[in-house]
Amino acid sequence: MTMYVFTGPTLPVAEARAELDAIYLPPAAQGDVYRVALERPSAIGIIDGYFERVPSIWHKEILWALSQGIAVFGASSMGALRASELSVFGMVGVGDIFESFHRGELEDDDEVAVVHGPGEDGFRPLSEAMVNVRATLKAAEAQGLIGPALHQTLVRVAKALFYPDRVWPRVLAGAAGEGASREALEALRGWLPGGRVDQKKRDALSLLRVMRAHLEAPPATSRPPPPFERTDAWVAMESRTERRTPGAPELAGAREDLLDELRLSGGFEQAWQGALGRALALELTRRMGRVVPPEVSRQTIEDFRRERGLFEGADLQRWLDSQRLERSESFFHDEALVRWVRTMFASDAERCLADHLRTTGALGALLARAEDKRRVLTTRCLEEPELSGVGLTEEALWRWYFEEHLRSAIPPDLERHARAAGFDSTALLRRAALREYVYSSERG
Repeated sequence: MTMYVFTGPTLPVAEARAELDAIYLPPAAQGDVYRVALERPSAIGIIDGYFERVPSIWHKEILWALSQGIAVFGASSMGALRASELSVFGMVGVGDIFESFHRGELEDDDEVAVVHGPGEDGFRPLSEAMVNVRATLKAAEAQGLIGPALHQTLVRVAKALFYPDRVWPRVLAGAAGEGASREALEALRGWLPGGRVDQKKRDALSLLRVMRAHLEAPPATSRPPPPFERTDAWVAMESRTERRTPGAPELAGAREDLLDELRLSGGFEQAWQGALGRALALELTRRMGRVVPPEVSRQTIEDFRRERGLFEGADLQRWLDSQRLERSESFFHDEALVRWVRTMFASDAERCLADHLRTTGALGALLARAEDKRRVLTTRCLEEPELSGVGLTEEALWRWYFEEHLRSAIPPDLERHARAAGFDSTALLRRAALREYVYSSERG
């Protein structure tokens, strides 16, 4: 049974492995818990997580993991904070720091926040957590090293410091500046290297022991998983998180083989351009904070099914299976956003069309043909030809256009074909096809 643990400055991985055989990951950011939960582990442990530079772990992703029957434990740092907020839903908090937050004795994030080095340096802490300052000063008073008044002064000075600046030399200097006894401060300074209490580390080790006990003897009964509501905000986060993974998870094992087949088919460039456009559209909607109302999502699915002739539920399911689409909600949520971008930025895309055609080398030939067609039709006074005027039935027009001109079968759904080809209606496709028939007849 697999367990994942997020740790960093609180507990080095080498020490953690001595307590629990698990997969250890760096401090968690938003989406990391969800990504790990997709692997269906038996448990997830959260010790360290990011606070400022990147979005923090979202409560909703922990709730999602719990709703999937995955045990989630928290302690020491970000884990203690989230466990105190979500213990009512089944997240298990461990240690004194968790208990202090859970009882309401502590509230601020800066109680556990530290600044630390990069992963290459083992996330070495470069400041002291306020919870460690409190635990250390409590021990110093219990040993008679400092009195209650100096204890409170040191706590007040440490708490007033911005957390990256919270180091013992500054704390002691601040207390000295407030008139604290120099002798007492020097005694404390000499005691600190051996007497300092690392409460965060203690709690982290306790968490690993609790997780090991859970692995060795899972509870006979467990509370039912909490209900989970798939809000628009959740679906958006889910989509963004999955886009940061290397391709669709269900295709991970076949990614390179799939790309080889695409490259060999000659369709790579077109597919890549489409994928890039989709990625940019989704990023734009994310930055704009665009959400998809439920009725729009439903309409997108209906349009998508109609366009592809997936009229029955079994038809849609066969399509989903053939496309290896396991989480269709995210796919259709993204599809709705992409279609919104297409509508909103249609005029912008049209302005860029000529330059795109120039990159492919197609503009000159297309424009020359369009100009020649206009001259020919104007000369014949057939700028707007009618079927009766050229001696064709509509059936004969479609037969000529598809079977002779495009060398393809007549599609069963002309309206769908027209929209896919860039026409707003079948009537506009008919007009263009008829003009093409007259022009082709004239040019032989």
